[in-house]
Amino acid sequence: MKLFNTLTQSLEEFVPIDENAVRMYVCGITPYDTTHLGHAFTYVIFDTLIRYLEFRGRKVKYVQNVTDVDDDVLRKAKELGMAWDELGRRETERFLSDMDALNVRRPNVYARATQEIPVMIEIIQTLLAEGYAYESAGYVYFSVKRDPEFGRMARAIGLNDYHAMLTIANERGNFPDDPRKQDPLDFVLWQAQAPGEPAWPSPWGPGRPGWHIECSAMSMHYLGPQIDIHGGGADLAFPHHTSEIAQSEHFTGKRPFSRIWMHTGMVHQDGEKMSKSLGNLTLVSDLLKEHSADAIRITLLNHHYRYPWECFP
Repeated sequence: MKLFNTLTQSLEEFVPIDENAVRMYVCGITPYDTTHLGHAFTYVIFDTLIRYLEFRGRKVKYVQNVTDVDDDVLRKAKELGMAWDELGRRETERFLSDMDALNVRRPNVYARATQEIPVMIEIIQTLLAEGYAYESAGYVYFSVKRDPEFGRMARAIGLNDYHAMLTIANERGNFPDDPRKQDPLDFVLWQAQAPGEPAWPSPWGPGRPGWHIECSAMSMHYLGPQIDIHGGGADLAFPHHTSEIAQSEHFTGKRPFSRIWMHTGMVHQDGEKMSKSLGNLTLVSDLLKEHSADAIRITLLNHHYRYPWECFP
């Protein structure tokens, strides 16, 4: 069996680390809005892959996360006048209900970021001790200059220089003008508590984890220092998965962090990527009112999993 590896841009023979169990991690949702067709495409694709692996006699340990503390969750909760954790629980339940309706089987572990804070702190402490991170005013950042190979995934998808990476990072949550940073491309591992926001105790003061460290911690906690397949949408390849590779491999001293990186194509509507922030959504719950789950799955599986495609509502 061969799988396309985004990191090497090639089809590779799939040989799991452990013949007895495939270790798979797929990035999950940030629960601040309702499940849309773009989510469904990703999780139907990986559900189908797992079913095929099992058909071929493989056992699969599948971990998926929910980023239940995040800037988007906090912002949306404030807009709605509700508690951030209540919003997260509500949208997570809606997501799971939609996936159940599509016959997408639940992962072996559904990991929540807020339950893995101690693991994240341990990773950050090691990165600091090894010189790959630095602390500034209660914030901790990963230093991209300390990693001469930083950006392997970015270069694989065509971001061939520093400026190209910085441009995309800035569009996806980076804060280049943060005065605490040594380099605009450095990414946050831990951020100090802001007024009115949730926080957890840490050696650097109360705060919360950055986005990228969450997935490294959850995957390694449940699957070990190296995994077989890491998946997610194509928009996660950079900066999210690029940053995951850097911090995970420098924490463990082992590479590759994941043997295969798989990314699903973006679903577009009205000529732009379907996203919560743009509001150009086709909701799974609305589709299920008019079509069967099997019809939706077949429609999604008619598209090549790696290529973007246009949805016509």
